[in-house]
Amino acid sequence: MSEHRARIIWDRGDDPFEYELYSRCHLWRFENGIEVQASAATQFLGSADRLDPEEAYVASISSCHMLTFLAICARKRIKVDRYNDAAVGFLDKNQAGRLAITRVVLAPAITFGGSVPSERIIRKIHGLAHSECFIANSVTTEISISVD
Repeated sequence: MSEHRARIIWDRGDDPFEYELYSRCHLWRFENGIEVQASAATQFLGSADRLDPEEAYVASISSCHMLTFLAICARKRIKVDRYNDAAVGFLDKNQAGRLAITRVVLAPAITFGGSVPSERIIRKIHGLAHSECFIANSVTTEISISVD
């Protein structure tokens, strides 16, 4: 079907290679030329001014859900003007006792153009988006959608 590639580049530089001292800063480089400055989360001695893998993971889940939701709405001719999600991922111990993003809560706020579908229809579209989202289908993290 397709392949998706990323190059991850880290260089110790002059830092000593001791757990508390080495830099967690690194670069994500993609085939289209986009580069992302990344690091570990600050709780794991990373840099606060860079994206960490946990944030990227949550963003990937949210982004995939949104793109799938929009595609479903477009096919159903339900006009969406704005989609804003305040997604939260929770790092906790999984059933095996290992640290993992055990759940992600999506909290999309959607502005529709024209007629607004019923809550039942919106929930149904979210359910379809979840079941069709490539990322959600690839992970064991519990993903829930909080719609008000």
